[in-house]
Amino acid sequence: MAKGKVVAKDKRLFVLDTNVLMHDPTSILRFQEHDIYLPMVVLEELDANKKGLTETAANVRQTNRFLDELMTGKTHEEIVDGLSLPTNGGKLFFQTNEVNSLLPNILPGGKADNSILGITLSLQKDKPHTKVTLVSKDINLRVKAGILGVHAEDYYNDQVLEDLSQLHTGIHVLPNDFWDKHSKDLESWKEEGKTYYKIKGPEINTWLPNDCLYLQDPSQPFMAFVREIKNDYVVFQHAHDYQLPKHTLWGINARNREQNFALNVLMDPDIDFVTLQGPAGTGKTLLTLAAGLAQTLDHARYREILMTRVTVPLGEDIGFLPGTEEEKMTPWMGALMDNLEVLHSNTHGDAWERAATQDLLRNKIKIRALNYMRGRTFLNKYLIIDEAQNLTSKQMKTLLTRAGPGTKIVCLGDLHQIDTPYLTERTSGLTYAIDRFKHWEHSAHITLSRGERSRLADFASENM
Repeated sequence: MAKGKVVAKDKRLFVLDTNVLMHDPTSILRFQEHDIYLPMVVLEELDANKKGLTETAANVRQTNRFLDELMTGKTHEEIVDGLSLPTNGGKLFFQTNEVNSLLPNILPGGKADNSILGITLSLQKDKPHTKVTLVSKDINLRVKAGILGVHAEDYYNDQVLEDLSQLHTGIHVLPNDFWDKHSKDLESWKEEGKTYYKIKGPEINTWLPNDCLYLQDPSQPFMAFVREIKNDYVVFQHAHDYQLPKHTLWGINARNREQNFALNVLMDPDIDFVTLQGPAGTGKTLLTLAAGLAQTLDHARYREILMTRVTVPLGEDIGFLPGTEEEKMTPWMGALMDNLEVLHSNTHGDAWERAATQDLLRNKIKIRALNYMRGRTFLNKYLIIDEAQNLTSKQMKTLLTRAGPGTKIVCLGDLHQIDTPYLTERTSGLTYAIDRFKHWEHSAHITLSRGERSRLADFASENM
């Protein structure tokens, strides 16, 4: 057999559920040389969901346009025989005949789901030598399929990682004998008040740009982050210690090693993109705001701070909110208000000075909705994307491509608190961004794990 040639018996037939196309309109192209089958009920559901301004509706319209392009100029006979996909020999089949239901009469559930199950069962009977697989992001439908003997799978193509433990953490622990092993080839120098080290050794193969390094031995306090990676050596820079009382940012000090690393990358003008991932109470928002205010008001590095987030409610939606864009977003920005209150309380002076500071903060921090981000370009802004774990990879790309010259983007999120339907830790836009940017020299990622909110919050996080 020639290399790359497809044997017919190895080909599979995938029956796609509507939610797969709603989630990824290019999913038809993601099954390599295998064939795709679309039941008529899927086309009906696509038609019913094409209207609106949501991302789901936009995906449906894109799917419809793609199907229309495939069918343009084709005869009825060509459509029945299967439309060739621009992949490695796969075809797209539509349901063209009524299928006799093989489902039990007592089967409960929605009419559309049962119709898809019945069609898949019929295909299995008609094509005994072909492996027929139902692909759906609906867990309940996959469970029902398994009960009926239908092979069903989730849609895996959008998963960034197979296991979340493989996700880049951005932090490496150095062995206690690190300096003894690398003293022979070690070079050290100071430049503009910063200390740099150049080393060689086997450990450098696991490091990535702007990764954070520290010695585990508390008697040897050392923190640094990688600055330059070459084939045979690495240059890393000694980290600034924001845990010292004299090194405060708007009255805020780092309370642990991870927070200190976070403040270092947030304050670094050479790093354009920062992702902070960790559970509630680890200080993601507070540290990001303190660094943003210091660079916007004290250093004049950015013109203003923009903050946005996905508006996915934790419980039942409270309905439409009145007012302007900023007024509508204010109820979703409780974390911003809480942390601004902490930063504002740390400012010194009398009541008039604190009031003036509060007005200044309101003028420099703007709240924006994700809905109106498309087509914009942000110049010299400090953009904070909160709850980034609820973004899809497509939404994340849309936001990151808004950055103009001089703009820094910071994504905050907890991958264990995803509220968006059909998103998981492995398909989240935050996971996607962390994995795609880990090799870029102007990005940094820190995984925060130690809570600093209160002993009550720490106990609840660990035991509930």
